[in-house]
Amino acid sequence: MKKQKGMKIMSDHERLHSNENQKKLNNLDAKEKQLESFTIDHTGKRMTTNQGLRVSNDDDSLRAGRRGPTIMEDFHFREKMTHFDHERIPERVVHARGSGAHGYFQVYEPMHELTEAGFLQDPSKKTPVFVRFSTVLGSKGSPDTARDVRGFATKFYTEEGIFDLVGNNIPIFFIQDAMKFPDVIHAGKPEPNREIPQAATAHDTFWDFVVNNTETAHMVLWVLSDRGIPRSFRMMEGFGVHTFRFVNKQGKARFVKFHWKPILGVHSLVWEEAQQLAGKDPDYHRRDLWNAIDAEHFPEYELGVQILEEEDEFAFDFDILDPTKFWPEEDIPVRKIGKLTLDRNVDNFFAETEQVAFHVANVVPGIDFTNDPLLQGRLFSYLDTQLIRLGGPNFHEIPINRSVSAVVNNQRDGYHRMTINRGVTSYSVNSLQNNDPKPSSEKEGGYVHYAEKVDGRKIRERSPSFNDHYSQATFFWNSMSEVEKQHIINAFHFEVGNVENKQIRQRVVEVFNNVDSELATLIAAGIGVDPPMAPGGTGVKASSPAVSQMTTKKSPKSRTVAILAENGVKYEEITQVIKNLNIEGVSANIISKTLGFITCENGQEIKVDKTFTTSDSVMYDAVYLPGGTESVTKLSEEAKALQFIKEAYTHAKTIGASNEGVELIADAQIYGIAIASVESSSSPINSLGVITIRNATNMQSFTHAFTQGIAKHRHWSREMNL
Repeated sequence: MKKQKGMKIMSDHERLHSNENQKKLNNLDAKEKQLESFTIDHTGKRMTTNQGLRVSNDDDSLRAGRRGPTIMEDFHFREKMTHFDHERIPERVVHARGSGAHGYFQVYEPMHELTEAGFLQDPSKKTPVFVRFSTVLGSKGSPDTARDVRGFATKFYTEEGIFDLVGNNIPIFFIQDAMKFPDVIHAGKPEPNREIPQAATAHDTFWDFVVNNTETAHMVLWVLSDRGIPRSFRMMEGFGVHTFRFVNKQGKARFVKFHWKPILGVHSLVWEEAQQLAGKDPDYHRRDLWNAIDAEHFPEYELGVQILEEEDEFAFDFDILDPTKFWPEEDIPVRKIGKLTLDRNVDNFFAETEQVAFHVANVVPGIDFTNDPLLQGRLFSYLDTQLIRLGGPNFHEIPINRSVSAVVNNQRDGYHRMTINRGVTSYSVNSLQNNDPKPSSEKEGGYVHYAEKVDGRKIRERSPSFNDHYSQATFFWNSMSEVEKQHIINAFHFEVGNVENKQIRQRVVEVFNNVDSELATLIAAGIGVDPPMAPGGTGVKASSPAVSQMTTKKSPKSRTVAILAENGVKYEEITQVIKNLNIEGVSANIISKTLGFITCENGQEIKVDKTFTTSDSVMYDAVYLPGGTESVTKLSEEAKALQFIKEAYTHAKTIGASNEGVELIADAQIYGIAIASVESSSSPINSLGVITIRNATNMQSFTHAFTQGIAKHRHWSREMNL
């Protein structure tokens, strides 16, 4: 088509992003359509080279004779091998091990009194998002369940541009100033002389850093708590960590902290379970996220904000800009303003999860920064790291990183430029092109930084208000239940017990004596050093129930149950339980000695999902033992089945057994609990989370009690009996 004078032919990319079409499209559809335009399906297609030439043979190199040398003119071999040699990009220095999913966000009500951010105004609008979960220290090949901080990064594709909420599953961090970030990561990474241990802080260099940088004390307690080994990404809180600002259209600013509250509550693994999973299913968290979305058990999180008026900036006994401190929810409540739903798995892990680039500086009007010194450093670091990792300044043109709002500026060229920019000018101000593209005023949606007054001398010092390294650590310790405290002590014994230098181990005790004397004494008892010489602590008596996982939401939804069965199992019994569990959103796997089908007592067949070789109790939330004399007899003779039950009991999980299945409880050497006897009535008995029933034909009451047990996540009172 000949271009007419004075007419501009729009490209598909420009047409998609034109303001007129943008208003017509739901924002969620806009991102999906954009990604779809880059998606390719080769089904039924003929192979070609990268230049579009059809390929006749993809198995054999071009050679001089059947046994002769390969010829250099084989352009297909050279192209294929060259691409393969360059398939990998540098892994992230931190957060290398990750998993991602697509979804959407909806605000509950207009937030115009707090912020002018457009995606926080219309409850009917779904803003597309991409979320990446990750571990901080481990390499791409490390296990999901290592004890570590977890990343929780959310990319909002808003009509005003990209907003990245780049957070963690813990509300604070190890250090106060970004200058120390390379140091804490170097200390936590594998030691440079031996390149061990992988994805672990149980070694000398990390704890040497801790005892010489006591600002880490608070964060160390969080990581050594159960928060460091989450049950799944779906049962993990997220935090923006830093103090940001909300700014409304009137220019009124308020301090804000961001929270992601999982609908399923906050739940964790136990340490032994996490270690076993690292070997038996190192992709446990990835698999859990994928399977949940695939089964339409969509992960959901509520976005909460803590709001602090500017005049209250100095109203607390800690500095609100200190990233090693959190704002107690009892003092500054979390207001839930919207919901995030993850409802679509990625099509290609590399193209989406690996190439997605987050940056804390990606904000929209109505959201601004503060003088938090760790945040200030991240504003530089994130952009810088993408330049090397993704090969240049055009990483924003990679499909997963593209904004759904039009990208219009004078930036040109560079590695992997995808846009063909028309026109003679690429600078501003210009007259040859009417000074296009023009900046926008604040009223037209142009971003304007909050006019904070800044006055001070250039100086390399921290504010004295950052000097208290222990009070909030005591506050956190006070907030833990007795079970959670014991888990922290156990974690110290493992972590510091692996430190070879005795002087460092002794100094760990001295540092944490500043937090709490009992804590320090208990640490010392397990790591071969002296208890503290004198009482310590901060004198802080307060606690925060919101910090303890014992107060979290509890639900059976999306939990998984292992049903142990062999030939001769009772068909009606097992099918009733599965049906009732499914109604409550609980899924079940049949575990047996071999794959295939088992024949029930009445001759019906049931498909086996996993074997004792390909599964383990650590992969499930609960165990059910159905009746059937033949099935129970065979299971009682199977050592792996008995170990499966014993292990679930040790890890405080719910165990259910009905009719003859109750006999397997004793066979697994579980004692000291009350179980249903042959003479019992057909009502379930619950003893420390072991649910048993005899003489039952209708399994409804049993399944109800069993489901209630599963909802509790763990039965911690059991730990006192072991």
